[in-house]
Amino acid sequence: MSVDTTAQPSGVRRCAAIAALSAALVVLPVLAAEPDPFADVVVAPHRVSGSLYMLTGAGGNIGLSIGSDGTLLIDDQYAPLAERIQAAVDASGGGAPKLVLNTHFHGDHTGSNPFFGRTGTIIAHDNVRARLLDEDGFGAAGLPVVTYSDRISVHFNGDTIDVIHLPAGHTDGDSIIWFREANVLHMGDLFFNGQFPYIDTDSGGSVAGVIDNIDTVLSMIPDDIAIIPGHGPLARKPELAATLQMLRETRAAVIGALGSGRSIDEIVREGLDARWAAWGGGFINEERWIRILATSFAGSPGREG
Repeated sequence: MSVDTTAQPSGVRRCAAIAALSAALVVLPVLAAEPDPFADVVVAPHRVSGSLYMLTGAGGNIGLSIGSDGTLLIDDQYAPLAERIQAAVDASGGGAPKLVLNTHFHGDHTGSNPFFGRTGTIIAHDNVRARLLDEDGFGAAGLPVVTYSDRISVHFNGDTIDVIHLPAGHTDGDSIIWFREANVLHMGDLFFNGQFPYIDTDSGGSVAGVIDNIDTVLSMIPDDIAIIPGHGPLARKPELAATLQMLRETRAAVIGALGSGRSIDEIVREGLDARWAAWGGGFINEERWIRILATSFAGSPGREG
């Protein structure tokens, strides 16, 4: 932008310059504005069984139960998606959720808590409430008002819903949510279907804990159960077993390489077995997964060895 002021009186030139500067200051914030990362996100329902759905959008998969008692949500993705989540619930025949169950505290699973907590009751593990209390600016309406240390049963829409805490996995506050009659299990981020998982070691998680927890779940559940993962497509028991195999084999490979004297950078350069290449297409690529495995092993040799 330019203004020719050479042939104008000084006062006019000064006014013209100020006007040009003001116009530039108005335009610059528009040019510098960050694109909205959620602009194109569509929250879509996928029927799992009867009146149980999985909602996809951005962040963790949402569980949805609709019935005579009302609407229940499991997790609620990011805060900017709250109204779109509610619209998807409405389109599926539900209403404002009476209950919201959180599988853990991460923002892509609890971000819309303050929106839904205005009219519904939020239930989560003790550690989820404690960690959300430490989140700067997290709305009080989004805090769990019912918490538990081990497990709790919820009787809703004709089903018995067992909410079971599994320790030291993805975080220190993970719970699986099992609809007994419907034979559907929501595993939160203890299960990334077909993807390398994120392990939040700073929040009490561990690779060994996730392995132990998945092994425990596989021993508990029937063969025909439907499984909603924290991330990835709807699954069955074989996909969960495949994830356990990947975890065990990639962990063993990295521990073996470290034991032979190779550095983490050398292991990254060599990469994992080609069988696991497709697993790096999600949030955690192969390099990050190798570093998570190596760091987790170095941080707790007694458990990981």
